[in-house]
Amino acid sequence: MGVKFEWVGSGCALSSPNPELRLSNVPQGTAFLKVTMTDLDVPTFNHGGGTVAYDGSGVVPAGALKAYSGPCPPSGSHTYEFRVVALDAQKEFILGKGTAAKRYP
Repeated sequence: MGVKFEWVGSGCALSSPNPELRLSNVPQGTAFLKVTMTDLDVPTFNHGGGTVAYDGSGVVPAGALKAYSGPCPPSGSHTYEFRVVALDAQKEFILGKGTAAKRYP
């Protein structure tokens, strides 16, 4: 599953909302998408994410992740990775996975 995103804004203003995520090759039968963001330079910091219903559009809209905390590295730039997991209607089976990573700032 492909995942793409672009940072919008600057500084810690990126903290909220989450950027729009564009998905490709989402598996048939996907009913939910579980999204997490990880700072690959400090993987112990929890940036959260959330689980959203999938409407077939190939998009997780900006602001859809209510437990999301955006990038705000204390110094230098860090690499942040979004991980998207496609789930069935019962949220029991993983149908697919995808990731995308970018440096910020």
